[in-house]
Amino acid sequence: MRFTPRRELGRTGFVATAVGAGDLADRALGLEVCASTLRRALDAGVNVVDTAPAYEDGFSEEIVGRALSRRREGVFVIDKIDHPDRPVRPQVEASVARLGFAPDAFVFHGVSRMEEWAPLVAPGGGFDRLGEERARGQVRFVGVSSHHPDVVRAAIVSGKVDLVGFPVGAHVDRRYLALLPLARERAVGTVSFKTFGAGMLIADTEGYGRPVRAPAPAARGAPLSVEECVRVTLTHDPDVALLGLSTPAEQDVAFAAVRDFQPLAPAALDDVRRRAGEAIRGKGKIWWNPVPE
Repeated sequence: MRFTPRRELGRTGFVATAVGAGDLADRALGLEVCASTLRRALDAGVNVVDTAPAYEDGFSEEIVGRALSRRREGVFVIDKIDHPDRPVRPQVEASVARLGFAPDAFVFHGVSRMEEWAPLVAPGGGFDRLGEERARGQVRFVGVSSHHPDVVRAAIVSGKVDLVGFPVGAHVDRRYLALLPLARERAVGTVSFKTFGAGMLIADTEGYGRPVRAPAPAARGAPLSVEECVRVTLTHDPDVALLGLSTPAEQDVAFAAVRDFQPLAPAALDDVRRRAGEAIRGKGKIWWNPVPE
């Protein structure tokens, strides 16, 4: 086993591994192949799994359900409410049906404008509705994932959430990074994503589901290595860093980077960030950064 639990995930009391498994749904590979890939990460000790209905139209949840059908204990499962503006209960019930069990946490997915956040915390809003699902035993912890630092900050200080998910990596708005100590101070668990910048930092692609092109145009900088991307995220030290871990080969490269991790000194961190800006230039919208750095 390569990973052992290292830190409590906020106030949940669950001691999580430094990395978790993110979306690895690929219908072309089939349910059992994808489930086996996830089991491989679990066999390595990874104990946090993230999913959502939006990932391949529920296929990701089906994969998680299959992979955990005989090993649910000791794994923290985070699922999403994809449509914060719609009734909560039908979304919860559909996700639980696809999983075959209640997840540990439901988080409102991609809440990236303050106009979307405000109704969730209003009386009778989304968090009150999710509280009803908690009372019914459909979930134990609640939270939000976001691509805007203002929303993340509001969530942390609201007292409404147990978890927040947001970008932490070599090319993110630095306001996100300042929120990590605030979350720890408020006992809110931090689950990070965008370590590889939707793949843009390590390959010539415009993001998820987009083709990989080669070679990269000369106007763009050389891609970062997987190790460099992982080192940046782990240097900033979120409670859990979600990595794709979509194939055995990807897992092995990421696992090696985590195994060999050494924190980056400030000068080295700045250098990687500079090269990340060059590597990502011209590859499309950086939707997780609301304001250019």
